Amino acid sequence: MTDLLIRGRVLTFVKEPEGIDDTGAYRYYEDGAVLVTNGKIAGVGSYSDVVKQAGSGIRIADHRPNLVLPGLIDTHLHFPQTQAIASYGAQLLEWLNTYIFVEEQKFKEPQHAAFIAGRFMDELLSNGTTTAVAYCSVHPESVDAFFTAAEERNMLMIGGKVMMDRNAPEGLRDTPGKGYDETKRLIGKWHGRGRAHYAISPRFAITSTPEQMEMSRALVDEHPDCYVQTHLSENKEEVAFATSLYPEAKDYTDIYARYGLLGRKTLLGHCIYMSDREISVLAETGAVGVFCPTSNLFLGSGLFDRDRFDRLGARHAVATDVGAGTSFSMLETMDEAYKVLHLQGQRLSPLRSFYMMTLGNARALDLEHRIGSLHAGADADIVILDSHAKPAMELRMRVASSLAEELFVLQTMGDDRCVAEVYVAGRPMKRGKRADEMTPAARTADRRNFGSQAPLFMRKRQQSVESLEFSVIVAIAE
Repeated sequence: MTDLLIRGRVLTFVKEPEGIDDTGAYRYYEDGAVLVTNGKIAGVGSYSDVVKQAGSGIRIADHRPNLVLPGLIDTHLHFPQTQAIASYGAQLLEWLNTYIFVEEQKFKEPQHAAFIAGRFMDELLSNGTTTAVAYCSVHPESVDAFFTAAEERNMLMIGGKVMMDRNAPEGLRDTPGKGYDETKRLIGKWHGRGRAHYAISPRFAITSTPEQMEMSRALVDEHPDCYVQTHLSENKEEVAFATSLYPEAKDYTDIYARYGLLGRKTLLGHCIYMSDREISVLAETGAVGVFCPTSNLFLGSGLFDRDRFDRLGARHAVATDVGAGTSFSMLETMDEAYKVLHLQGQRLSPLRSFYMMTLGNARALDLEHRIGSLHAGADADIVILDSHAKPAMELRMRVASSLAEELFVLQTMGDDRCVAEVYVAGRPMKRGKRADEMTPAARTADRRNFGSQAPLFMRKRQQSVESLEFSVIVAIAE
């Protein structure tokens, strides 16, 4: 039995915030704790309550004054593109042909795939991301490397081999039959093994023939518990090319609808150039549009219209989309999301940002019972965030007056340096000295610094308590 009590300022969402003042959307414990038992959360609440539940002798990881949140979730990225981030000067189709299709051919080599998979998982963890939905390359070797690296770290990951049988180099093409057979074998090997989930992954309509789309339909029918991931309406040139290949379809979305690929477990990357009809189809089927702000800006693709998705009742999530996406950090991703929406006159409050990175993305995956929030019975995937991690942030936090303001500082100025620790199924994964490894003397010294490191709105409360305690002492002395 492995028990751990994680102490800090605990924050977890219970519903989507309706505004910046919606305190009913979350639970916040200024001196809080999360009790972890055998990789699961056994209790959450104030430290005074949870420590009683834990009993004597419990091992304590004291992360005060940092925030304790659910591990962050990324719903769309490409693991074989890890070394292709920051590839200069092209929009989507040119970028794919010039850089990405060259890079992905390397993943036929198991040794290369294994090396990048390990670095990919560690980069996610260093940025506080504990679950991600990833595309592998067309090669089964890349899928084995991906899930092996995730299994070694006990991470809940979703991924799958891309299926593509046209409009790509020969070294990246399969056939309808081969794509079906390899995907079927990989589902049997990995789906449901440990914390692994498989995603059936026809890359996008441009790289799959109608015959391969039929094979994708068969896989979805045979494995309804698997996810489906593909791309939709990222770039105007892509939309024109895709619809020209399927002239019988009403529009781009209808291509996937005709092959039965839209459902609650379907994740559609980008969804920028869509009609109301198309978004309404997503609403009817429960398919999820995935907002990828840094990627859309980097490739000059366009701006995701979140408010139109909300108005038409369609589900949506948010993601980094590495390697067109420019960072593994969900904090930096939400910083760009704020700007993309702001350009369209749409607001993104810090509360909603942190909801989207945690419970919102978990709900998009229908995994909110396991990840995305801190509640008894959930997997103990937890991130510790330090809003004072950079000198400029420390200076800004001296005048922060609320929790929402602190979250906005993290969202706007934060990166991997703000991730003080990350726990996967209760196991600390970040490199460096951890709170539970500190000597008693070091821990005492660390606690003495708590007051000076705490946000202004907390220091004011602490000063009020100290003044009250001094008044009581004086009254007793008199």
